[in-house]
Amino acid sequence: MVYQIRLEGHLGHQWTDWFEGLTITLEDNGDTLLTGLVADQAALHGLLKKVRDLGMPLLSVMRVRTGHTEASDVKR
Repeated sequence: MVYQIRLEGHLGHQWTDWFEGLTITLEDNGDTLLTGLVADQAALHGLLKKVRDLGMPLLSVMRVRTGHTEASDVKR
């Protein structure tokens, strides 16, 4: 599954390896969007644990249908 994880604040691109190759997009509104393939729920929980460890506010987690830009699940 492809996920988008939105964080409040900008995260530097040097964190890409720590976030297991997720794409880091810095948005104009000051948020960071982490996007990429997540193998399973255990991997997703591991990513969310890393977000927690950074201390950055988590704004949303969305599961994205492959080949679509619309989210199939939104949790806020």
